[in-house]
Amino acid sequence: MTDVTPFLWFDNDAEAAIAFYTTLIPESEIVSIGTYPDEVPGMGGKVMHAHFRLGGRDFQAMDAGPQFPFTEAISLYVSCADQSEVDRYWDALTADGGQEQPCGWLKDRWGLSWQIVPERLIELLRDPDPERSHRAAEAMFTMTKIDIAALERAADGG
Repeated sequence: MTDVTPFLWFDNDAEAAIAFYTTLIPESEIVSIGTYPDEVPGMGGKVMHAHFRLGGRDFQAMDAGPQFPFTEAISLYVSCADQSEVDRYWDALTADGGQEQPCGWLKDRWGLSWQIVPERLIELLRDPDPERSHRAAEAMFTMTKIDIAALERAADGG
């Protein structure tokens, strides 16, 4: 079977990002980190290759300089059971220079985009009543961090 694994290119702080992500997300661990030898100009001691797991899924990463910064063209999607989980991820990932984005998206302090999505949002967007679904979607479009109670009020016409 062929494995397909996301590979993240960091400017110069992969080890700190990986340590942060693996402490934030349950079922995560650092599998291995290899560093550039000191003889590589400007890169000695930085991450040449890292293997880690987030939520049980494999990722790889490296430090390779600022040539290719992250964009919103790729994001990590976190499905959240409730508002407290949304709040926990949102607060942690926007701390220390992260940026809130519309509709439950954010960028962490390394510029990596995340979607912090409560399961209830998806349920409301799939509601068999198209009016409820539409009202929930319209409410979502006005939010940065998703507020489940506000979504439910909007879906109910309130």
